[in-house]
Amino acid sequence: MIDVNSDVGEITQLLEDGTYYQIMDYITSINIACGGHAGDYNFMKAMIRMGIEKNVNIGAHPSYPDKENFGRKIMVMEPPDIMETVMKQIEDLFEIAAAEKTALHHVKPHGALYNQAAKSSTIAQAIGLAVKQIDPQLTIVGLSDSIMIDTWKDMGLNVTGEAFADRNYEADGSLRDRKFDNALITNPAQAAKQAKMITNDGKIISVDGNTISINAQTICIHSDTPNALAIAKAVKNIGY
Repeated sequence: MIDVNSDVGEITQLLEDGTYYQIMDYITSINIACGGHAGDYNFMKAMIRMGIEKNVNIGAHPSYPDKENFGRKIMVMEPPDIMETVMKQIEDLFEIAAAEKTALHHVKPHGALYNQAAKSSTIAQAIGLAVKQIDPQLTIVGLSDSIMIDTWKDMGLNVTGEAFADRNYEADGSLRDRKFDNALITNPAQAAKQAKMITNDGKIISVDGNTISINAQTICIHSDTPNALAIAKAVKNIGY
């Protein structure tokens, strides 16, 4: 069994059209936006309640504090400021979870913060320190085989390496930038094939045809990827 996660609580339409509710039937963990790039108190509470009902692991999805750019633009911030904003976002979700009589299971950074931490031990450490301050037993999720994973392990954190069913990869193991048309995988069969290769073989094929080894314990399906629900069903059908 491998964990399958999805980022939720980001887009009102996906709440209203039932995408969030339905996708939780096919995954095992959710990462809830907690005010940085998206989300507010009511949205967070709705996602937590939904996660409790669907019996999935509930996690925080902190980001750069930048709703205007959905957290997908690099912000120049000093490490203490990164630690502070990440702590604040996790704490906000933590308090709502406590009020709903449940606990957070994990933390997964979002967007540009995630991608920067994959390349910078300084940024990764700032995120890790925020998690340690709140609850050192929380699992922290990051890009498999990247600097962030090594940094967090060195800090003594519980670490889960992540791969993506719905994203293409570069030859160096980084994610294909969203500015490119082929950054996303929107075909459910193709996404399921990639998920199966990650799970069974520990490998992916990069955009230029290279085979890359990948050590992942969780696979992400973005809820805002076109065909996300169909992708989640297809991935589920390969045997999770």
